[in-house]
Amino acid sequence: MDIYQVNDIAELIKGNSYVGRGIVIGKTADAKKACAAYFIMGRSANSRNRMFTEKDGAVYTEPFDASKVEDPSLIIYAAIRAYENKLIVTNGDQTDTIYDGLADGKCFNKALKSREFEPDAPNFTPRISGMLTFENDDFTYQMSILKSIDEQGSDCARYNFSYPSKAGLGHFIHTYVCDGNPIPTFQGEPERVAIENDIDVFTDKLWNALDVDNKISLYVRYIDLATGEIENRMINKNQ
Repeated sequence: MDIYQVNDIAELIKGNSYVGRGIVIGKTADAKKACAAYFIMGRSANSRNRMFTEKDGAVYTEPFDASKVEDPSLIIYAAIRAYENKLIVTNGDQTDTIYDGLADGKCFNKALKSREFEPDAPNFTPRISGMLTFENDDFTYQMSILKSIDEQGSDCARYNFSYPSKAGLGHFIHTYVCDGNPIPTFQGEPERVAIENDIDVFTDKLWNALDVDNKISLYVRYIDLATGEIENRMINKNQ
């Protein structure tokens, strides 16, 4: 096994009916842009009743049909927010926890100390988070997964990863390995994936690889490291 292999993200996902929610962070092959992507999937009617919206540069999950919302606590949240020279992306309301922590002088990891996996037994869905920090026309990034240490949800295991940005390399972390009952949670380090120069190529590749029945929404942002110019792509299955 080549531990330094850079994978095609479509090859990692295709044929897998349920990888849950996923975050990708990395740098384009030409080293000119940062990439941050987030997608959601869902099996239940409550989970599938969602869409992404964008307001003032922040990305939110919102109900597609407000009349059908059963429990908003774990499905409605800010997924992407910027704080000063940092961009936060997570799969839950810990986006706000990190944002508020930064405002209080805390670092990414320390801000997440107050959080743990989601209280949705028996799955105990992990909380996955990422943050890009921009400086000197470049960036570094961090990723985190908070997951149950056992099948009883008795305590939280915390895994933190820090990366320099490298041309053509991204890291991909997702909540689940595959479908199941309970659903098996993500294992090991974030997966190494290629980041294309073209945002449309990357967006289409990722969206088309996700299971057609369970995918809900995808958001991709490319940021030019020299100019700060932002390109966004948003796809909602519910439109």
